This record gives sequence, C-alpha cells and structure tokens, in this order.
Amino acid sequence: MWTADEWEDFELLDCSGGEKLERWGSYYLVRPDPQVIWETPRRDPHWKRCNAHYSRSSSGGGRWEKTGLPASWQIRYKDLAFQVKPMNFKHTGIFPEQAVNWDWVRQQIRDAGTSVRVLNLFAYTGAATVACAAEGASVCHVDAAKGMVSWAKENAVSSGLSEAPIRWIVDDCGKFLRREIRRGHRYNALILDPPSYGRGPGGEIWKLETNLWPFLTLCAEVLENPVFVLLNSYTTGLAPSVLHYMMEELISSRFGGHSESQELGLPVTRSGLTLPCGASCRWTR
Repeated sequence: MWTADEWEDFELLDCSGGEKLERWGSYYLVRPDPQVIWETPRRDPHWKRCNAHYSRSSSGGGRWEKTGLPASWQIRYKDLAFQVKPMNFKHTGIFPEQAVNWDWVRQQIRDAGTSVRVLNLFAYTGAATVACAAEGASVCHVDAAKGMVSWAKENAVSSGLSEAPIRWIVDDCGKFLRREIRRGHRYNALILDPPSYGRGPGGEIWKLETNLWPFLTLCAEVLENPVFVLLNSYTTGLAPSVLHYMMEELISSRFGGHSESQELGLPVTRSGLTLPCGASCRWTR
C-alpha cells in the first residue's frame, strides 16, 4: 500500500462505525466512509466536539452540521498550500491520501532532467497540477467544472505559483483530448483522476467501467517521449490489478517501461493501522 504519512496539517485521528474523525489544520471533521465497517470505542473527545459533521440522508445525499467552522481555510503540505472547505457529498476539495502521489510525480519530474509537459485530466482542484508546477513542469489542467478550475487557480496562487506555466481549461476531458490529438499537441506525462460516474458540461455521461478503456486508448495517442503516467480510481470493487492490466496493455506495450498498482492509504493515529482510500497505477520508463 502507498501510504500518505508525511502530513502535518492533516491527520486521520480515528475511524469507527462508518465514519472517520479527521483534523484539517486546527479544525476537526467527522465524515462518512463506507470502508469503515468496524465498531471500535470512540474515546477521542473530538468525536463529540468536532467543528463539522457530515450526515448522510436515508433519501440520498446528506448535510453538514457545523460549529465554529469558517467558510474556507488553508492547509499546507510541505511547500504547497491548498484552500479547503466543506462541500456537497462530504468532500473538502482535497483528497489527502493523494499526497503520496504528489511526492511521486515531483520525483519523476526531478529525475527527468529535462522540461516535462504534463496533461492533468479530471484535474479537480489542482493539487497534482500545483505539485507538478512546483517542480518546473508546464501543465495543462482540464476539468469540466468551471468552479473547480477557479479553485485550482486559487491553490496555485496560495502555493506561490501564479506565474507558473499552467493552462487552465474548462472542458469535457474526452472532447479536449480528441482535439489535442488532431492538433498534434503532445505531452510527456499524464495524470488521470476519472470519476466513477459523471456528466460533462454538455450532458455527456461518463461511467468508468464503460469509458476508461477507450479513454486510456486515446490517452496513449497524446503521449510523446513519456516520463510517467498516473491513473487513480475510487470506484468501489475495482481492484488495483485492473488498472495495472490496462496500463500494461495500452501504455507499456507501446512505450516500454513498466507499471505498478497499489491501494492508497492514510495512517490512523489511534490504531496505528492504515485506512485504504482508493487505488493508483503508476507507469514509468
């Protein structure tokens, strides 16, 4: 398992009964997590004195109950800074387990010894974009949600990267990718964080089990002298080895190199164990 264990401004304090207790900077949040199927004693006092608690509704969705929580605040990971805030569907704008991948892509860029052009698809609030830009890579950041791209720009500014060579694109990732291929635009690195299910700005439907294989096939067309490919998945029931199989078939078979896939995880302070949080597959030469 690849574990994000170098945080200072984030901590997974405990998890029990379908929920996890987290510290985000100086604020404490309780959020649901379907992986937490065990029941252990909730001895940490912040379970009852948290600043925000997201409760799921039996009819779908859910809501936040907040006490002394600002509309947004900043947390840091090493030399990077991110704005976080409570959103619909329990999210905060950052997936802290991805920090282990931010470190990995930065190392790949450093080791490349040359300029690297990165295409970040389904790029959300831009944590991976900012991590790549911090190492001097030029990044094309693509997401279908205008609000998420605006948020990503804020994170670049917070991290001192307002002048970094980042293209900010609001578009359906598939349509953008096809245009880049027709234009002859190529990239040395690719980051994909596709949703399990989603809709594009024109109503396009994305379903990972159906669309990921043809999408990754397209991605191979936009790569040139590739340095790395990172593929993330949060789809329940999709094993890391599935990502590995597709990466080997579509990327390694074409460019050589090799891929490795693992679960991502966060250390739990109370138990000393690790909570699984999705999966990633990494390809390098």
